[in-house]
Amino acid sequence: MSQAPGSPSTSLAPDPDTDDRIVKNGLRPRANPLDPEQPVPYGHVLLAAIELRWSPAAVVARLTALGYADIHRPEAPLPDTVGPDDLPLIKDANSHYAIIWLDIAEPVSLHQILVSAVRTDRGPAGIARRLTALGYRIGGSGHPLPESFRSGDAVLIRTDPGVYGRWLDWDEEVAASHVLNVASLLRRSPYATAMRLLSLGIRLPYTPVPEDELLVSAPGTFGAGWLNRTPPTGHILAVAERLGRPPADVAARLTELGYRHEAVPDVPEADDLTLLSDNVDGQAPWLEKNTVVGLQMRHILRAALVTGRTPADIAARLTALGHWLHANAIPPAVVDAEDIPLLAAVDRSYRDNVHLENVLRGASLTGMSPAEVARRLTALGYQLPDAVDYPDVRGALVAP
Repeated sequence: MSQAPGSPSTSLAPDPDTDDRIVKNGLRPRANPLDPEQPVPYGHVLLAAIELRWSPAAVVARLTALGYADIHRPEAPLPDTVGPDDLPLIKDANSHYAIIWLDIAEPVSLHQILVSAVRTDRGPAGIARRLTALGYRIGGSGHPLPESFRSGDAVLIRTDPGVYGRWLDWDEEVAASHVLNVASLLRRSPYATAMRLLSLGIRLPYTPVPEDELLVSAPGTFGAGWLNRTPPTGHILAVAERLGRPPADVAARLTELGYRHEAVPDVPEADDLTLLSDNVDGQAPWLEKNTVVGLQMRHILRAALVTGRTPADIAARLTALGHWLHANAIPPAVVDAEDIPLLAAVDRSYRDNVHLENVLRGASLTGMSPAEVARRLTALGYQLPDAVDYPDVRGALVAP
């Protein structure tokens, strides 16, 4: 039977082949026909219209003529035309194996729109407009959706990536930690993530401001250049200096954004950024607090050389800034530049004995004898095995 799209099927003579295709559940050749006693899903009407190139009204008319009395349809008028591009939109986002049609009686969820956007590579706003044109009601309070498509939008509204997570819907509020979680998962800026969540109609416990981008930016660090959950004190002091704001204000804002942090000084000292930088140059990367073994003596001595302060003074200031020194550590009264290459050979903390290879490596880097290295390390508080007899013979220097 030949029929122009949109012409009413009742104006033509019945065609058994066409009628059979209309009533097939899913229009598959071997599919069972729809049960006349059960409602016909609106998605089936649209699918039949797409497959047969009919209008939805023509499909409804023919199904009615075939005895199907309960046919789901929208409250709004049926769309004049539908096409293959509409098919991914009307498949329920929660169906993975069997096809489940989107329920015309229920408002469309945010999850459905974002999954449809992924299926069609279209922006959420365009998906919402098309579903509205098909007769579906969009949920929420009419919040405008973004026109642009971004992969990962569905991840933003998942409370947990595991089996216990659920999909957020319109106007729900998330905790600040949710923003950080999904930003980390997608390797995106927390500020950009917060702005995207707002554009999708999700509420936040704070209002994002452009300055947040600077607060959470940490180039060259783990996490694609964004802070981890506990910003180093050096980062907070550096941002505060750049913005001309008290460190406490920066720390308070980071708390609002979901970060944890150590106490920061009310009034930073001139050398604080130098002491808190890994390379003792006042720049990132910043010294991370080691809760297991404490500060490295080598860092203390390097900072003492750069600033001209005593190692004990450096250790005291870093302790005041939230770091700590192991009880076995003995800062020297005066820093010795030879200690820097010597300690470069020690990969042991104050909790563990220094190995023989560390002593021999220290001797090769400094020109000292193994016995001299052992005595110096002992003076700095390191533990060495008592059973080792270190020779006093000096070897040749090697490049570090």
